[in-house]
Amino acid sequence: MDRLLEAILRRFVRRGTLRITTAHGHTFTVGDGSGPPIAIRFATAAAQRGVMLDPELKLGEAYMDGTLVMEQGTVSDLLHLSVYNLSNQSFVPFERLWDWLRRAVRQLFALNNLTRASHNAAHHYNIDYRIYRLFLDDDLQYSCAYFERPDASLDEAQMAKKRHIAGKLLLDEKPDLKVLDIGSGWGGLGMHLARNHQAQVTGINLSEEQVKVARERAKAENLSCEFRIQDYRNVAERFDRIVSVGMFEHVGKSFYNTFFRKCYDILADDGVMLLHTVGRWDKPSITNPWIWKYIFPGGYAPTLSEITPVIERSKFIIADVEVLRLHYAETLKHWRERFLAHRDEALRIFDERFARMWEFYLAGFEPCFRYGGLEVFQIQLIKRLDATPITRDYMYRRGRQPPSQVQVAEAAE
Repeated sequence: MDRLLEAILRRFVRRGTLRITTAHGHTFTVGDGSGPPIAIRFATAAAQRGVMLDPELKLGEAYMDGTLVMEQGTVSDLLHLSVYNLSNQSFVPFERLWDWLRRAVRQLFALNNLTRASHNAAHHYNIDYRIYRLFLDDDLQYSCAYFERPDASLDEAQMAKKRHIAGKLLLDEKPDLKVLDIGSGWGGLGMHLARNHQAQVTGINLSEEQVKVARERAKAENLSCEFRIQDYRNVAERFDRIVSVGMFEHVGKSFYNTFFRKCYDILADDGVMLLHTVGRWDKPSITNPWIWKYIFPGGYAPTLSEITPVIERSKFIIADVEVLRLHYAETLKHWRERFLAHRDEALRIFDERFARMWEFYLAGFEPCFRYGGLEVFQIQLIKRLDATPITRDYMYRRGRQPPSQVQVAEAAE
């Protein structure tokens, strides 16, 4: 088994320096000697065998269980090295088999109907939200930030994201626009739109914990925000604007048609919709099995080629597409560093296995957005060609900073 593991790793690890100590005490090094050295040790033969046969699932499980030991470097270093190398490799036969089996099995769980969608949301969000306080910004933005400067702080980048979204939604056209926020999280985006752009916001979400927090926050500021536990399929009102950030990944491919047709039906004829979603730049691919099992059951990152045909069938007009390259990688780097800085607090809320799981999750996603085919799409949709200006500069003029009372008075004069 040791020789087979060595042969496999020599085949895949072409760049970097990785030293492996097997469960039987055999040590070998793979890679070209570049970069900081990384060393791991398998504490059990079962963990070693599992990683050999199904690395995408079993590597994370071994780290969670403590049967994969980091002897030099961090798990983040290991995952950067792994994703960088594996992203440039073709499948070997057993990986093709696992991929085929997972695709077949997931067809049984791909139907994100009302019951399953609620269950999937609860899996990740209906946990003690103090864990999110440990690594998110002050406004609890749990989606890709927008780094206008390389040295921007996480709070600055998340504020820039909210301003960027507001600009694309043309919220300063007139006051009291009715905005639907599909997948409203802890309410931060909706509250920003109400506070700074006088929007009347309705946020819908399937997480009871998130809705509870969002309601408390909006009430404390007396903002015109209503947060509901509601599925998008059950919305009946019409809105001037629709925004959805970080929710489309959980819709499920089988319901793409339903999602866009519903949004089309409830958007005003002169309305604007903005969809912000994780996607893939390379080709359609199933969700990593460890992420599917432990973090985002039912989650899927689509390619543009999977989204745009459905949009066309819904009769929406694609007004703009922006690809946020590397912004999520930088966001995840901030999240991981903040989580590690508060790891002791995480252990007081949960246990060591949970802390290892969360660390692996944050550490693993970052290289996926640097080397592994993931990025973020912002897709602006309209029903009428004249619903938005014909040049893009308004996205950067508007929504950045609300005009002060002095500026408003000066403009009136």
